[in-house]
Amino acid sequence: MKAITLPRTVSTTPSLLRWSPYFFFIIGILALGYVAVTLLDAMLFQVREAHSFEQAVLEGRKGAGPSGGSQAPGPSLLSVLPGRPDHAATGGRETLRRSSAWGRIKISSIGLSSMILEGVDQETLRRAVGHIPGTALPGQPGNVALAGHRDTFFRALRNIHKDDEISLETLDGAFRYRVDLIQVVAPENIEVLNGSRDSILTLVTCYPFAFVGPAPQRFIVRAHRITD
Repeated sequence: MKAITLPRTVSTTPSLLRWSPYFFFIIGILALGYVAVTLLDAMLFQVREAHSFEQAVLEGRKGAGPSGGSQAPGPSLLSVLPGRPDHAATGGRETLRRSSAWGRIKISSIGLSSMILEGVDQETLRRAVGHIPGTALPGQPGNVALAGHRDTFFRALRNIHKDDEISLETLDGAFRYRVDLIQVVAPENIEVLNGSRDSILTLVTCYPFAFVGPAPQRFIVRAHRITD
């Protein structure tokens, strides 16, 4: 009687194990490439917007004239915010575009410097610090609220201390604030964004700073405006 030979079962497990290190290596390279491209885009955006902002400030100073009288209307903070009149050109020279960076935050004590955009959507916070819509603007009475990512522009906030000085530079001038409160709150604690009769500044980022994934808390810095 002729023996019946059963077909051999080809196992794919050794092949998968052999190729899996290469697969994860490629995934890692792609992830690193994405992070590098994102960081480069943010850096180039900051450089470009800083140059545009400084040019706009210079135009405003030229428009004021040597005696303080206005020769030509220079750009103002309100003129470059979304929904406001677009001052794309002043005195024949390009200034800030609408929806571009309208200011810069500096905290010299911790080495923080970033341009400020209007809004807190993902694209905005990927490229700059965002002004939370509905809160006051620098120079106005009320609560100026800014948000930033804890792993990029607001990472340096982990080193901030009470009495540190914060500067906000805008087309309408520079405004100085001094830190008087640092606290950690739950994400639903939106009272930190409430208005105020005083001129105050609130910085918001996620916490803990070293947390992997969506952070469970918010790090709040509150400062009051100071004048010379």
